[in-house]
Amino acid sequence: MRYLKASAILLATSGLAPVAAVPAFAQEAQAEPVRYSAEAFFDTTSYIMAAPAGYGFSADGKSILISNDSSGVFNAYTLPVAGGAPVAVSRSPDNATFAASFFPADDRVLYTADKGGDELDHVFVREADGSVRDLTPGEKVKADFLGWSADGKTFWVTSNERDPEMFDIYAYDAGDYARKMIFQNEGYNIGAISRDGRHVALVKERTSADNNLHLVDLAAASPEPKLITEHQGNISYGVYDFTPDGRALIYATNEAGEWNQAWTYDIAGGAKAPLIAADWDVMYVSHSPSGRYRVSAVNADASTALTLQDASGKKVTLTGVPEGDVGGVRFNRDETMIAFTVASDTSPSDIFVADLATGQARRLTKALSSAIDEAQLVEATVARFKSYDGLEVPGILYRPREASAANPVPALVWVHGGPGGQSRKGYSAAIQHLVNNGYAVYAINNRGSSGYGKTFFHLDDKRHGDVDLKDVVASKAYLQGLDWVSDDRIGIIGGSYGGYMVAAALAFEPEVFDAGVNIFGVTNWVRTLESIPPYWAAFRESLYDEMGDPETDATRHRAISPLFHAKNIVKPMLVVQGANDPRVLQVESDEIVAAVKANNVPVDYLLFPDEGHGFLRKQNRIDASEAYLKFLDAHLARD
Repeated sequence: MRYLKASAILLATSGLAPVAAVPAFAQEAQAEPVRYSAEAFFDTTSYIMAAPAGYGFSADGKSILISNDSSGVFNAYTLPVAGGAPVAVSRSPDNATFAASFFPADDRVLYTADKGGDELDHVFVREADGSVRDLTPGEKVKADFLGWSADGKTFWVTSNERDPEMFDIYAYDAGDYARKMIFQNEGYNIGAISRDGRHVALVKERTSADNNLHLVDLAAASPEPKLITEHQGNISYGVYDFTPDGRALIYATNEAGEWNQAWTYDIAGGAKAPLIAADWDVMYVSHSPSGRYRVSAVNADASTALTLQDASGKKVTLTGVPEGDVGGVRFNRDETMIAFTVASDTSPSDIFVADLATGQARRLTKALSSAIDEAQLVEATVARFKSYDGLEVPGILYRPREASAANPVPALVWVHGGPGGQSRKGYSAAIQHLVNNGYAVYAINNRGSSGYGKTFFHLDDKRHGDVDLKDVVASKAYLQGLDWVSDDRIGIIGGSYGGYMVAAALAFEPEVFDAGVNIFGVTNWVRTLESIPPYWAAFRESLYDEMGDPETDATRHRAISPLFHAKNIVKPMLVVQGANDPRVLQVESDEIVAAVKANNVPVDYLLFPDEGHGFLRKQNRIDASEAYLKFLDAHLARD
């Protein structure tokens, strides 16, 4: 499902008051909290369910397929339904490995892995005897698991081996892995394949606000994409899934208003009908294999509101589940049990199972480190303020337990990636580490963020480093209006596009923030847009529509690039980078560090030789978070 702008895969103050009070933050300051190290926070285990299009339960129903990072890097595991420790499927010491699917009738497993964060994922099979085979070999190949046929005899994989810019679909025999190309792609994003293997849903990007859906009948004599969303004006579409019987496509559209709604397209007759509408975006819609149950979720003000119902529309109520966002629902083979995750602000995702007849749930994991008392962590609150032009801007606010008017604390504006990403409620080890060590954090969802309607989403198109930066600057005034924030100790932190916003704030508004943490942020848009990976070709036009075409907008790109204005930077900066990042190249960070040093301004640089765009190795995440805290303690010193 396409939620963000194409660019999202990259990644003046006025004393303004908040729009509304924040009742949860009206409490008195508490006693000095117990301080925990980054190692304690990242000693938590991150759990991820197998791919939604795969088999999440083993054939005998006794195990669940998951990924976790308990070894220090993500690997695939099976988790006993009856309880007990996970059993390793893969044992990579360095390359992050993610579980995709069990096989239908035996204990073989499909999983994916890249090398050192280079994002060139391959699909592997772990045989019953423990041997491993790369099903998608090739030096520059990027591949992914797409799904299983209903009869379990075939699984589908996407790969760009034929053309680095295009992902074709290959059908693999589940027995001997013989394969054949069943769809040669010419410029589309692949949305889904029906379980009977007959139809493929495709997304054709046009602009950042407009695209189309096409349908391919693979059984036709000459399979050609058929346009199914002819329309006028700007409408964004996305693919959720096909119905289990293959008779309809479930798709997303914002044609009816601000929000993504779920609609169905009848394949035989072409009729369209609304399925799910809400005052927020519908995030996803899926079904159990037989179609007996439907799972859907809505992005309700930065939290997930999930609905599980049977074919009659009767909702399944789960009991024994703690407060938090429920997600990752997977069904066992006879659809009597589900596995799912639950996460909250103070607890990472844990895995539960539930009996669908009774709804009674049972916890299988405890992700939070036993060294941490969950009561010492803080609940976040959604907080809004009016920006420089009166636009209401939302964000997620974290208040340290010791913060009060008598004991104001330093604060950080946390800027998400994208630019069309969204900071949401839920557990973040990095944020909780900072808050536990005395820093307030406001995770701003500046204009251009997803989750708040299409108008808000497109307010920054071709205005990056301008209106979105002004929102970020205005958020400082909002924080200064909170009596428990130290108004002269406010910094900025962010990764990917958020890292760009850090560098942009220090270069273009050099006196606003007192320090900045730039985590693999773009600093030279001219270079970045000219060096995008070849496999982004299907949405290159949409990306350029939003960000600007390098051939015609190079002057503007240079104007908004912090590197070319680094002489203005006078406040300390920490830069953190992965050497294998294919999106934001290491040279971006190398050059901004050199430029800030030339100003005789304090700048620290942490380079991970074994990471890409995002840090998947636990020790690197620990080292990065300790570096954030050390840098901030040096430059936003607490009393």
